[in-house]
Amino acid sequence: MLFATLLFLIGLVLSAFFSGTETGFYRATRVRFAIEASTGNWKSRFLLWLGHQPTIFVGTGLVGNNLANYLISLSIVIFSQRLYPRGGLLVELLGPIVVAPIIVLFGELLPKSLYFDAPNRLLKTSAIPLVFFNCLFAPATALLWLVSRVVQLITRDSPQTMKMQLARRELAELLTEGHEAGILKPAQQTLAQAMLVVAGLPVKNFASSSGRVVRVTTTMSKSDVLRIAQHHRRALLPVEDVQNKRQLVGYLRMMDLYLDSSPTLPEPKPLVELAENLSCLAALRKLGASGDALGHVVTGDNKTVGFVTGRELRLALLQAT
Repeated sequence: MLFATLLFLIGLVLSAFFSGTETGFYRATRVRFAIEASTGNWKSRFLLWLGHQPTIFVGTGLVGNNLANYLISLSIVIFSQRLYPRGGLLVELLGPIVVAPIIVLFGELLPKSLYFDAPNRLLKTSAIPLVFFNCLFAPATALLWLVSRVVQLITRDSPQTMKMQLARRELAELLTEGHEAGILKPAQQTLAQAMLVVAGLPVKNFASSSGRVVRVTTTMSKSDVLRIAQHHRRALLPVEDVQNKRQLVGYLRMMDLYLDSSPTLPEPKPLVELAENLSCLAALRKLGASGDALGHVVTGDNKTVGFVTGRELRLALLQAT
C-alpha cells in the first residue's frame, strides 16, 4: 500500500510540474528573461535558451507527462489489487473514476492556474528541476527532435514561423501590460500593435510592380533622368544597361544628381536584393543598413517582383493605424 501511495504521489507531482511549466512557458514574457539574463542570472539564461528550443521543451514535457501518467496508472492498479484482489473488472473501472477528480484538480487545473497567473516567477523557481529533467530525458528528447526534423524535411515547414508568431504574441502582451501599468497611452498602444501586424507581412505586399516603376538607362543624359524622375515623382530610379540586354545594374538617387555639378551620370548604386517573402520589418532594416537604398524584390528563382523604398515601408507602418 505504501509503495502504491508513493508512486501515486510522485506521478501526481510530476503531472502538476509538467502541466504547470507548459502553461508557464506559453504565458511567460521572454523579454524579461532576456533582460535578467544580460545581468548574469543563470536561471533566466537557461529559460531563455529553452524558450528558443521549442522541440526540446515540448519533447521533455511529453516524456514527463507520459511518465507521470504511467506512474499514476501503475499505482492505481497496485492499490486495487492489494485492496480488492478479487474485485475483477468493476474495481479496475471504479479505481480510475474515483481518482480522476484528484488528478484533474491537483495535477492539471491548480498548477496551470498558478503558472498562468505568475509564469515568470514560478518558472525561475522551477529552473533547477527543468535542468534535471532535460538531462534525464535527453535520449528520448533527441529521438523526438530527430522525428520532428524528418517531418520538417518532408513538409518543408520551418519552426521559424511558429517562433515569429510567439514573439509577436509576447510583444502584444507586453504592450498590454505597459498600458495597464500606465507606461503607454492608448494611442501609443494602438500604434505599436498596428505596426506589429504590418511588420510581419511579406515585403512583396508593399512593392511597386516591375511594370509600374519607370526605369532609366546608362545611355541617358542627366537632364533626361531628372525630367523622368520629376514627371513620375520618383526619388530613386532603377538603371538598366542597354548594351547588356537591359540588365539591371543599380539605381540612381535624384538628390545626388541635383547636388552633383558634373554633366554626366554617376555610377549607379547597387540595388538591395529582397526575397519576396521577407517580412516588412526585416526589409526595412536591410534597406536602412544600406543607406536607405532601393530594394529589388525578387522571387526564389531571381525573377523581379517589383521595387520598394524605405520611405514606402515606413509609410505603410504608420498608415496601419
